Amino acid sequence: MTRRLPRLGEIREVIGRPDQERSRQQRRLDRCASVLDVRDLARRRVPRAVFDYTDGAAMSEASLRRARSAFRQVEFTPRVMRDVSNVELTTDILGEVSALPFAFAPTGFTRMMHHAGESAVAGVAGRSGIPYALSTLGTTSIEALSEAAPNTRRWFQLYVSRDRQQAEDLMARAAARGYDTLVLTVDTAVGGIRYREVRNGLTIPPALTAGALAGIAMHPRWWFNALTTEPLRFASLESTDGTVGDLLTRVLDPGITGADIAWIRSHWQGRILIKGIQSVEDAVMAADLGVDAIVLSNHGGRQVDRGTVPLELLPMVVSKVGDQVQVGIDGGILSGTDIVACLAFGADFVLVGRAYLYGLMAGGADGVQRIVDILTKEVRTTMQLIGARSVSEVRQAQVRLRAN
Repeated sequence: MTRRLPRLGEIREVIGRPDQERSRQQRRLDRCASVLDVRDLARRRVPRAVFDYTDGAAMSEASLRRARSAFRQVEFTPRVMRDVSNVELTTDILGEVSALPFAFAPTGFTRMMHHAGESAVAGVAGRSGIPYALSTLGTTSIEALSEAAPNTRRWFQLYVSRDRQQAEDLMARAAARGYDTLVLTVDTAVGGIRYREVRNGLTIPPALTAGALAGIAMHPRWWFNALTTEPLRFASLESTDGTVGDLLTRVLDPGITGADIAWIRSHWQGRILIKGIQSVEDAVMAADLGVDAIVLSNHGGRQVDRGTVPLELLPMVVSKVGDQVQVGIDGGILSGTDIVACLAFGADFVLVGRAYLYGLMAGGADGVQRIVDILTKEVRTTMQLIGARSVSEVRQAQVRLRAN
């Protein structure tokens, strides 16, 4: 074989050139193939205490590990020789069409992950055609978010405080700004114990401890943004000393019961979703209360240690109440295949939380958009490979949890 020296132009073609229309940050995110790749990038971009706040769970973190383990047990039976040239990802979520079968879950203290916070996340949700839920523990106000994301379908997540008047005021403000669904979180009678937060000394608001000051040199961009933008605080609750778990225990009402749904309905005319169901019995109780939807959730493993695994509970709940209310699910969802698995086991929709927070930490709105792009591609590809052409066909797919 005759050898020759390659021409310079040929070398350039092999090496390639960066897309100059993409920023350095966007190109870095483009190289992330999965949500876990984005998670690794996020770990390097923010202080440890910030990353651990998002990444961690209660006590031994067994609830989170078991949720992830359940998804690894999923086994599909693919159907072949079906025309999957066109796959429809839209679905009905609480009476309106969502472009994708998932929504963005409410998360607290979001501007700690990136100074753009809830506004950036809601903006991506709107452009993606999916709902976004603002948390009572959000760091952007109800009014500010509606102005930042006027075209996004907005839900408001309510923690009921001991001061019922405060809850009534929050519901009135959300209704006045066009939030169409109230997400009532019921798994927080008290705050969970999260060892990572305690060990890292993470307080609300974050304190400039000696360790934090040392971390400025490691993450100067994060600290510059944190110190030169509006101070981090809860937009709907007064900040207090201690961890988020401490705050929840001090402020929230542990006496909430099913009877309080009537009180909520007297102040909220929109749809009601109860989030935090962890048993078949409570699913039946919630459905009998006449709410519009429930979400099976263990709060991402951040509340009770060694709690119920939502995916394992899902088929039983759907068989009991699936004809009465829409059934959603969250917890441990880190891929489009996880989302398809939830739909196959009967969920009407999925809530994604940690995944988009990894994106936010990794690159603000660009990072959140990368998460949506990854999940969308994985949902579509998985649907095609199992022979499902629509979300309704996914729910007819053959799926099981393997014993080992």
